Amino acid sequence: MNKTLAEIIAGVIPHKMERNRWRGILRYGLFKAMRLMRQMKRDHTTPRYYLAVCAIAKNEGPYFKEWIDWHLSKGVEKFYIYDNESTDCTKEVLAPYIESGIVDYTFFPGHRRQLAAYDDCLDRHRTDARWIAFIDLDEFIVPVQDRTIPEFLNRFEDFPAVEINWLIYGSGGAEKKLPGTMMERFKCHSKPEHPLNRHVKSIVNPRRVFTMTGCHEATRISGYAADSHGAPIKKNFRDREPQQDVIRINHYAVRSYEEFLEKQARGRASGTQKTVKSEYFDKYDLNDIRED
Repeated sequence: MNKTLAEIIAGVIPHKMERNRWRGILRYGLFKAMRLMRQMKRDHTTPRYYLAVCAIAKNEGPYFKEWIDWHLSKGVEKFYIYDNESTDCTKEVLAPYIESGIVDYTFFPGHRRQLAAYDDCLDRHRTDARWIAFIDLDEFIVPVQDRTIPEFLNRFEDFPAVEINWLIYGSGGAEKKLPGTMMERFKCHSKPEHPLNRHVKSIVNPRRVFTMTGCHEATRISGYAADSHGAPIKKNFRDREPQQDVIRINHYAVRSYEEFLEKQARGRASGTQKTVKSEYFDKYDLNDIRED
């Protein structure tokens, strides 16, 4: 079913959570959804990986090494990387990770390809990993109360998905790109309760979701997703207070102003483009708290 028709049908459902779920199911396709439910009931394949990450990127080559190495140190075993027509050093930076088998690389051209990449990842790797996190290259999963992300996820085996809140990091006043990693260079972040931090990213059990509704939430086959405290989610993320005390996602939304302009100029794999650049930068350049 095409997106427009799915939006029209789902739009008559009054409850926001159910509306979003049915929006995802209709976009995925009713007959395809029924086939998948039957298939997953019969499938008892042991996953090869406990935790994988899926991401689509466009010209993010300089940032890949830090991002991959951080998540490897926190328990990620596999990366499904979709390259949306990069023309920078992406392939060269990824080469050793591809050769070692850590990265599964897919060239994925076209416009507005983020959800298509997520669909492809789930269709191809649904039984390969116990959990798949869907995040971007400017997002770092940071376990706060656990040493690793798998230690956190071990408490969520009964849930089809876990939603983790952002903590937005600003530029810290940096105009130019300077040497060093993102986590070294940007130490200032928003107040934890800032409304933008209500946004979430999802780590899903691929056997128990149809697809991603958007870049934030998963379309579940059954059951409720959990928040980071382990409570079943019954409200849309925009209607919940953010949680960052157990686990969080450091979101380096703008980096330095020079890097922000470069990112805007090259376009986004999601297909979205911020037309008023200064307004977006000002909105996300949040530097209320400096961490040691």
